[in-house]
Amino acid sequence: MSELSCASAGHTRSSRIVKHVIAGTAGHIDHGKTALVRALTGIETDRLEEEKRRGISIDIGFAHLDLAADSRVAFIDVPGHERFIKNMLAGVGGIDFVILVIAADESIKPQTREHFAICRLLQIRSGLIALTKSDLVDEDTLEVAKLEIADFVAGSFLENAPIVPVSSVTGAGIPELRAEMLRIAKASPARDRTQFFRMPVDRSFVMPGFGAVVTGTVFTGEIRPEDEVQIYPRGGLLRVRGVQVHGEPAPQASAGQRAALNLAGASTHELVRGVTLGPKQVLVETTLFDCALDLLESAKPLKNRAPVHFHAGTAEVAAEVRTLDNSSAIEPGASTLIRIVLREPLLLLPGDRFIIRMFSPVTTIGGGEIIDIAPPRRGSRKMLFERARKLAEGSLPERISLLISENREGISIAALVARMGLRPNAISQSLPKAVHHFGDWLIHQDAIKTKIAIAKQYLRAYHRENPLAPGCSKEELRSRVLPNAPPAVFEQILSLDKEFVITGEFARLSSHKITMQADEQDASARIESAFASAGLQVPSLPEVLKASGVDPSRARTLLELLLKDRKLVKVSDDLMFHASTVETLKALLSQYKGSRFSVTDFKEWTGVSRKYAIPLLEWLDRERLTRRDGDSRVVL
Repeated sequence: MSELSCASAGHTRSSRIVKHVIAGTAGHIDHGKTALVRALTGIETDRLEEEKRRGISIDIGFAHLDLAADSRVAFIDVPGHERFIKNMLAGVGGIDFVILVIAADESIKPQTREHFAICRLLQIRSGLIALTKSDLVDEDTLEVAKLEIADFVAGSFLENAPIVPVSSVTGAGIPELRAEMLRIAKASPARDRTQFFRMPVDRSFVMPGFGAVVTGTVFTGEIRPEDEVQIYPRGGLLRVRGVQVHGEPAPQASAGQRAALNLAGASTHELVRGVTLGPKQVLVETTLFDCALDLLESAKPLKNRAPVHFHAGTAEVAAEVRTLDNSSAIEPGASTLIRIVLREPLLLLPGDRFIIRMFSPVTTIGGGEIIDIAPPRRGSRKMLFERARKLAEGSLPERISLLISENREGISIAALVARMGLRPNAISQSLPKAVHHFGDWLIHQDAIKTKIAIAKQYLRAYHRENPLAPGCSKEELRSRVLPNAPPAVFEQILSLDKEFVITGEFARLSSHKITMQADEQDASARIESAFASAGLQVPSLPEVLKASGVDPSRARTLLELLLKDRKLVKVSDDLMFHASTVETLKALLSQYKGSRFSVTDFKEWTGVSRKYAIPLLEWLDRERLTRRDGDSRVVL
C-alpha cells in the first residue's frame, strides 16, 4: 500500500523493532534515479501523468524497501532537471543518506554537481554512488567513470563511499547496492525522538470519506492518533485522526520516518507544501534570523541586501541577505555569519539547515545553519557579528546564558523554549550557575545586581521625598524596576538582599527610619490626643486633621503612622478610635461574656448613638469578639 493510501485510523504493527532510515536520490536528469528506485523496490515513484508521458521526474516521489528484518529504508526520489531543483530541495532536506546517481555513459553532468553541492551544504553525512546504465558501456569506460567520480567526490563525505555499478534493466549490481545500503542504514545514527514533533509537509490531498491527508518526513519527535498539532506558520489547530508509516497504519510516527497523517478540522488551503506541522502553541515563526553561511566557490560575490530564494524543509520563500561583518559582499567560497530577512514567516529553529539560490539565473549558491531566530534588530554590525559568533561557537549553557542575559528583566522558560526549540527539562538541566531560576522565570545574576541597584536608588530617593511614609508601594517599585516580570519574582529578587524590608504592600530600605520635624511631632500628638480624650464619642476625622496644625497631606500621613503604630484603631473608613478606648470597650464586654444582647443594649452599655454603635458592632464581629445571631449578638 502506498503512503498516499493512508487515512485509516486502525493501528496495526509488527512486534519487531524496525530501524527506519530515509535515503534520497540525487543526480542529473535521465541518469536513472527513478528507474533505480523501481528496480530496488518495485514501486513506481512517477505518479503524475506528465511525468509518465515525458519520462522524467517533475516532483518528488516516494517508495520504501525492507533491507532486512530490522531495517527499512524509505526513498525520496527527486527530479534531476534544473527547472525542478526547488522540488528536489523539498525532498532532500530530511534524508539520512544519499544515493548519488551517475550514469556510466555520461558521467558527471551539471545537475550532478548542483545536487551534490546541495547535499554538502545540507551536511548530509553518508551515502554511496550508484553508477547506473553500466550495461551500456564497456569495462574500460566503466573504470574511467569510476576514476572521474572518485576525483569528483574527493575531500567530501563521499570520498570513501562505495561506487556500485548497476543496471536497472538487467538487475546487475542491485543485490550489491542493497547490501551497501543495509550497511549504511545500520550505521546511521537514530533521529531525535525526544524533541518536539516537527514534520514539514511535502504533499497534501483529500481522500473521500476520510478528509485531509498530508505526508512528510518526521524531522524530530513523535506523533500519535488523537494528538493535536498546529500548522506553522500562522495556522490553526488540527487533530490527528490516523497515522501511517510506509503505507501501514501505525500507533505512532517517529523522527526519521516517512509518515502520512489523516487530519480532522483541516482546511485544504492551509495544508500546502512548505507548511510545517508542530506542537500546539509552543514554537514561533520568524522572518529574521542570524545564520552561518557557506557560499559555493562557483557562486558570484553575494552583495549585501541581495535577494535570494531561501529553502528550508519543504518551504521556499523570497529573502534578502544582509552581511554582519561590515563587508559589502560575500566572496565565493567564503564561510561567514549573516542575517537573512524573509518575505514570509517560517517555522525555523537553531540547528536547521537551509539552501539559498540566486534569483536570476536560478542556481544554488550556498547554504548553512540557523543560529538564532530572534536576534536584536538594531546594533552595530560589529556587535551583531560578535554576538552571532558566540552563539555559533558556544556550548548549550553558554548560548542559554547569552540569550537570558540579553533580557534584562529575565525571560520565561516558555519563551526560551520557543526561541531554541528545546524542551523545558533540557533547558533547566543546562542552566549555567550565573542564571537564577524563579519558578518559570529565568534571570541572569548580572541583571539581578543591576535591578537591585536600581531599586535601592529609587527607594533612597523615595525616602528622601517621603520621610513620613512607611515605604514605597511594592507595585510602584516593580513598575519602575522590573515591570515585565511576574510580581512574585520581583519580591523574590528583593529578598536576596537584606537591605530590603517588605511589610505588607510596602517596600523600604532597612536603613529608613521615619523622622518627624518639630511641627509634625506636635501635630501627631494633637491628633492622638483628640481621639484619646474623646473616648467613644470621637470627633469627625476631617475636623481632627484640620486642627492638627499641618497641611492636609502631612496630617493624613501622620494619621497613617498612628494607625501603623497601633495607637489608633480603624473601625471603618471614616471612623477611628484610640487604642486605649478600644481596650476599655473590650473590658466592658468581657463582663457580659456568653450573654446575648441587642443594639439597644449595646447603646445603653456604651452611651453611644446608633451612628457609632453599628460600625463598632460590625468591627467587633470581624474581630470575633461578638457574633451576630439574627437581630441580636452574643459576646464571645
